[in-house]
Amino acid sequence: MVIDGDRGGMDSDHGRSSAGGGKDAWPQASHRPAETQDAPGAIPPTPRPPQVTAGPPAPHSAPVPPPAAGTTEPAGSSATAEPAAGRGIAGLSFPYQVVAALALSLIGLLACAHVAMVFLHVAPSNTLTKQHGKTIDDWIYPEFEQNWKLFAPNPLQQNVAVHVRAEVAGEDGRRTTRWMNLTHEDTQGIRGNLFPSHVDQNELRRGWDFYVNSHDSDNRPNGMRGELSERYVRRIAMLRLSERDYGGTIERIQLRSATSSVAPPPWSTEKVSTRPVHRVLPWWTVTPDDLPESAGERSRDVSGSAAHGREADR
Repeated sequence: MVIDGDRGGMDSDHGRSSAGGGKDAWPQASHRPAETQDAPGAIPPTPRPPQVTAGPPAPHSAPVPPPAAGTTEPAGSSATAEPAAGRGIAGLSFPYQVVAALALSLIGLLACAHVAMVFLHVAPSNTLTKQHGKTIDDWIYPEFEQNWKLFAPNPLQQNVAVHVRAEVAGEDGRRTTRWMNLTHEDTQGIRGNLFPSHVDQNELRRGWDFYVNSHDSDNRPNGMRGELSERYVRRIAMLRLSERDYGGTIERIQLRSATSSVAPPPWSTEKVSTRPVHRVLPWWTVTPDDLPESAGERSRDVSGSAAHGREADR
């Protein structure tokens, strides 16, 4: 019958494919004419599993066919892709790699040196700080100053303002100016400024602390640094006063501090007086060394000319 012939043909084809001499019979069976498959009384062919032909494994160097159009290459097929270009320093040319490596090394050394300097600055006194204390201070002050009073057991709870007034000799005689709040001027330069100057932040404050720590309550020096702190405060005051025109020559100056306690928060029951307490320093006679550099040079020139005139008169 026809079915037997077809089955026989399939068997013969399958035999040839198994021997390696013909095509596989199963694709031909799947494309049989519709009238043969749907003929009445026809017996459907028995499905057989696909024949697996044993053979040597494919070599690793066998070319991989390109993916069909409109399909995405699997993630595991990236072995034939070109290597990605280097990123970072590896992507630069050799001269630029050398420059970048040197720059990074320099930055790393500076960072390590800065950390070491800060550590030695805040560390207790030791052999290194005793031998190289000046070098450490030159590196730290004033840009990297460390102030730990905020974390002390008793942090600062007072506001200290430094005032100055001057005695001016003019054509209409001598007169005394009003008190000028130097701390308020520094505060105005800091408040609202994203990059405040270290001069506004530290010069007057550190100078006044230097004076207070080197003098007793009667304004007498308690050590060798007393005279130095006095000259420093006088120069700061004259530097601020020289920015104003008082219509005469400043012959004497006087400084004072106004210390007031910070008011407690509203929810606290603590009672603290916020009235300022003043510490008034004696009058100081202004000398050419107390004047700013330009004013000091003019004063020395005038003094030298006057002395030369007196010698000529003699």
